[in-house]
Amino acid sequence: MRNPCSRTTPAPPGGRTGRPRSAAADAAILAATREALVELGWSKLTMGDVSARARVAKTTLYRRWASKSELVVDAVAELFDSLELPDRGSLEADIEYVVLRFAELLRRPEARTALMAVVAESTRDEALRDRIRSAIVDRQKRLVVLGRERAQARGELPYEEDESLAARTTDLIFDVIAGTVVHRALVSGEPVDELWVATFTALLMHGLRGPAQA
Repeated sequence: MRNPCSRTTPAPPGGRTGRPRSAAADAAILAATREALVELGWSKLTMGDVSARARVAKTTLYRRWASKSELVVDAVAELFDSLELPDRGSLEADIEYVVLRFAELLRRPEARTALMAVVAESTRDEALRDRIRSAIVDRQKRLVVLGRERAQARGELPYEEDESLAARTTDLIFDVIAGTVVHRALVSGEPVDELWVATFTALLMHGLRGPAQA
């Protein structure tokens, strides 16, 4: 069975074909998109602004992305793809590390502006919501899958033989961690510092009852 969390490069919008895409041009376009978002905001950003900053023809943009929304989603996805999960020796340390790195990323103006904009737009656009799910959410579940595999190998978590149950557990863990951090950092505007992360991780590890008393 194909791993639903495996990372794939999105196909060109609308099934477009033609000359191979240039990785350098893609990188320049996505960087220009994030730069323009910070300076102009979502409402004023246009494909023309991005093409001018990236020094590519507007037709080049539209061959790759059918709309501003799709372009911004991929610009955000590229940022999140930089998140990594080095082995810190324990599940607790792994969680604390990735939560702190995620919070650092959300503090970047381009990440904060872009993510809030596309999430707001997606409430009215089902296709955009699907693209966010495939380009950002499903790809970032790789961190949960990796963290669980390491914890299982250490004996910190049990193995799950049922693949559908394992997938649902991965979904839930991702939703709890990502949802909580995004809400605190972008909605509540509260700090995601080491003390908060340690408290949050302890809650994840031990549940509402807290650690068992000796």
